[in-house]
Amino acid sequence: MAAPFPIVRRPTRAVRIGTITVGGGSPVSVQSMTNTPTADHERTLDQVKALAAAGCEIVRVSVPDEDALRGFKTLRENVRLPLVADIHFDHRLAVGSLEAGADAVRVNPGNIGAPWKVKEIVKAARDREASIRIGVNAGSLEKDVLRRYGHPTPQALVASALRSVELVEGMNFFAIKLSVKTSDPVDNVTAYRLLSDEVDYPIHLGVTEAGTALTGSVRTAAALSLLLAEGIGDTLRVSLSGDPVPEVHAGLELLKSLGLRVGPGVVACPTCARAEFDVAETAARVEERIRGITKPLKIAVMGCPVNGPGEAREADVGLAGGKGRAVLFVKGKVVKKVQEEEAVEALMDDVMKLVK
Repeated sequence: MAAPFPIVRRPTRAVRIGTITVGGGSPVSVQSMTNTPTADHERTLDQVKALAAAGCEIVRVSVPDEDALRGFKTLRENVRLPLVADIHFDHRLAVGSLEAGADAVRVNPGNIGAPWKVKEIVKAARDREASIRIGVNAGSLEKDVLRRYGHPTPQALVASALRSVELVEGMNFFAIKLSVKTSDPVDNVTAYRLLSDEVDYPIHLGVTEAGTALTGSVRTAAALSLLLAEGIGDTLRVSLSGDPVPEVHAGLELLKSLGLRVGPGVVACPTCARAEFDVAETAARVEERIRGITKPLKIAVMGCPVNGPGEAREADVGLAGGKGRAVLFVKGKVVKKVQEEEAVEALMDDVMKLVK
């Protein structure tokens, strides 16, 4: 699907996270985070595999204590996907995660404590050629920053981030990625715009505590689409409550919608009283089947005689359904008529022919 407008990415430094390069003109990468207890390395490994299968490129794992650190070590031994250890408060867990092979650590230096503790993290990262994400959240700003600004305003978030950048740069370390997250989409956009004007480090986008699948996806898209359209952002996460796999699906779909990723897209009519074909069920099954395909294809699933044939004809592959049957179009031409129960398989046959 082509971009509706040209997006010019803002230039940022290139930083490595395992096998992935972020910034420096690299494609915007999609991240997610496990929500299983990291100490339970088997469940966490299963979740990482599910995220990888969904197309996730970088996985963040929380390491809140020593049991979790042991689980992270076992996870690292079994995962090639870039792993980021999420650390708060205890710098020793960051150092231990890096020694265990973390490709990056996510820390908020404001809650790590004394500068010497941050220095130990930096040394461990430098020794292992790992990177550090300085992640500032509205809910965990330093007390003096809150006193100065009164509330976790966008300006407060950026001030906190720049303070941390100055601290880490003073230790001669520059493999840095930054994020300034709040749950308010408007404040989020303002904060990231301000941050992007101040630094050339790669930027990780996200709306923190965005909500459940519907609310979280909408709130995230409202903020991130504006930023990405302005060329801001090198990695992103759609933070959703529950199973993290839909985060990956939503992130990839957002990038495809803006022309920042190539891949198939499904258009489907919203249905009305004219529909005599189960569009919702058919479209959902098609979306599930095309995950993992990277060829840019337009696929239409339509359910009535008004717009259906026109939309299906304009797609690479399209169905125009009615009265329990569907007409299958390929590249604008009718190729066959099929029963509703056969429609998905018939469509996918032609999709795969175009993919090959």
